[in-house]
Amino acid sequence: MFTQADNWEKCGDQRYIFQRCYGLMSRNMIKAIADRRFADGPWVERLMQDFASYYFEALELYENHDPRTPAVWRQVHIAAQEKSLHVVQHLLLGVNAHINYDLPLALYDGLQREWASMTETDRQIRKADHETVNQIIGETIDSVQDIVIEPRSPFMALVDRLMGRVDEWLLSKLITAWRADVWHITMDLLSADSPAQQEAIRQSREKKVLETGEELAFVQMMQ
Repeated sequence: MFTQADNWEKCGDQRYIFQRCYGLMSRNMIKAIADRRFADGPWVERLMQDFASYYFEALELYENHDPRTPAVWRQVHIAAQEKSLHVVQHLLLGVNAHINYDLPLALYDGLQREWASMTETDRQIRKADHETVNQIIGETIDSVQDIVIEPRSPFMALVDRLMGRVDEWLLSKLITAWRADVWHITMDLLSADSPAQQEAIRQSREKKVLETGEELAFVQMMQ
């Protein structure tokens, strides 16, 4: 991830912003698993790998001009060509696609084989591990601010000095809220009566994520 981010940054490809942040988060997740911060580390590790595969498969499809590229990722890659966007917009566009669209699909993949046979206690353990990731995100945002955002935005560096961790806290709260919604969407997918209903849920989710992406791309931010 970091090698690709470095290569993209050298050639002016704004996709390095999300890629580097994703690398920082992945590194912290691997450490958290090793530190036994999750109730079921092996399950979290499998989910992390499945989740990443959605991103890398979409990237490969886009790079090969494949029409099967998910619309949410096509939106992100096209927006990356827009030099006027703020670094935070580039970051959130990627986060929006990966968390709000990819994650419920990856969670469904990881839960659908076992969910019906699980006790309520076991289900709550899965949910608790999902929520523990929010803590890792919060711990990672400081590094994202220092390593990725502030070098591109002197204004954000000023905000960081004046407001302490408030700006990081706001970003963490936004992502945490998104991830809470993701759990509800996953439950909808698991309780769907048919593949047709699941597809309707997916399409509705895709539409919402694309709308969020449009809002993120058009908002005016101070540099």
